[in-house]
Amino acid sequence: MIPLAAYGIVSLLAFLLYWHDKRRARAEQWRTPENILHALEFAGGWPGGLLAQQLFRHKTRKVSFQVLFWLIVLLHQVFWIDLLFVGGHLFALI
Repeated sequence: MIPLAAYGIVSLLAFLLYWHDKRRARAEQWRTPENILHALEFAGGWPGGLLAQQLFRHKTRKVSFQVLFWLIVLLHQVFWIDLLFVGGHLFALI
């Protein structure tokens, strides 16, 4: 239950930060650095980031951003598949 709650909290934070960044972009004001958005996604906020991208149409066209975003999503998927179905052996080597 704790990982789900953590994903939910960080996803909400990522969602809000995407929303804030989109508003700032429209107002031509200071923007949230992409590495901050990616750090939140890496910390488990990628579901909120994905939802915000689609809802606000934000960061969906920038290829370099999308490549790193989907690599983060893939890393999370591999981690959970490894932990749940393989017993965590893959990430134990790291």
